[in-house]
Amino acid sequence: MDVICGKTWTFGKNIDTDVIIPGRYLRTFNPQDLAEHVLEGERPDFTQNVQKGDIIVADENFGCGSSREQAPVAIKTAGVDAIVAKSFARIFYRNAINIGLPVIVSDIEANDGDIIKIDLSKGSLINETTGESVTFEPFKDFMLNILEDGGLVNHHLNND
Repeated sequence: MDVICGKTWTFGKNIDTDVIIPGRYLRTFNPQDLAEHVLEGERPDFTQNVQKGDIIVADENFGCGSSREQAPVAIKTAGVDAIVAKSFARIFYRNAINIGLPVIVSDIEANDGDIIKIDLSKGSLINETTGESVTFEPFKDFMLNILEDGGLVNHHLNND
């Protein structure tokens, strides 16, 4: 999982957890049911068109708002393999790592449909469509291990 490559979906600033998965859908804990409604208020075409391996690229403060764990779960279950943003709400960032969804703090220009390649261990991000490349702080081995195991709970179970 050190290298992730996928098609981008772009979002702006302050995408909060209520936008990611509106409260009216929180009557279930079924991840697939949540994924069917993820980001539908912001991008109505998202749930019908997102594919396994896609990457979200956003501006600053992604995942702000409540601490609901369902937000990163819905995104990951929908097929998104990583999120790149200028900044994340701290609790969202932690919840994402805890479920095995890579979140990368970086600033790269992207348009919908660009192909982005992320190397988590080297800290490099390349927009293969435009040729732009940026660096970010590489993920430490323990973080890569958590992501590789599919999240913190699985990591703990695999290492007992």
